[in-house]
Amino acid sequence: MTIKKPLFSIITVTYNADKVLPPTLKSIKEQTYTNFEHLIIDGASTDNTIEVAQNAGIKQMIIHSEPDKGLYDAMNKSIARAQGEFLIFLNAGDSFSAPDSLARIAALASADVDIIYGQTQIVDAEREIIGMRHLTAPESLTAASFKRGMLVCHQAFIPRRTIVPQYDLTYRFSADYDWCIKCLKQSRKNAYLGATPIVSFLTDGLTDKYHKKSLKERFDIMCKNYGTITTVLLHISFIPRYLLRKLKH
Repeated sequence: MTIKKPLFSIITVTYNADKVLPPTLKSIKEQTYTNFEHLIIDGASTDNTIEVAQNAGIKQMIIHSEPDKGLYDAMNKSIARAQGEFLIFLNAGDSFSAPDSLARIAALASADVDIIYGQTQIVDAEREIIGMRHLTAPESLTAASFKRGMLVCHQAFIPRRTIVPQYDLTYRFSADYDWCIKCLKQSRKNAYLGATPIVSFLTDGLTDKYHKKSLKERFDIMCKNYGTITTVLLHISFIPRYLLRKLKH
């Protein structure tokens, strides 16, 4: 049974993001599906982030600005404040890929679906499309799927609010990977949006800047969820994929 016009909580975490926030706000304002709340969870920015948000003309926007302990702490605050049936984390610099992205997501929202997910395209600071994300979201998704890495980008992973845990703040760079696995373990059914990307991910993110530390955390998360031996063997199998990416670059 399709849920009639489900409410979505679109969550944008910001801190001194006035330069990268406008494309995010523009893509949200352009959505043809309008039953959403847009939560700006700001870490007490000292630039013009709040003014940029206030001037975006998004009537469904709610702004909360106060000091936090970092990205995942801010996300935990957003979970506590969110009222929507599903959560979408679209941080400053990221955007919906088209005006009908939210409508496509809403069309798959049914009473028995706990996670809706799709593909992600990568954009640069000029909003030029670089290509699709190097990991492709599978047509069938389970918790075991993430043994192969974070196959679904966090921004394209849309869980029902009632199944989500808090982010584990012991992870500074990959708490989203751990969080997605926990969500998948709670999900009854997952719905795939198809090959057309629903979000655009800005490359200059936290995990890009701290790539090695992020990978170390992901290794630890995999060991915790899938076992150390399995994780080591999987990482050996990842070597050809890693070398192929290096060759492409």
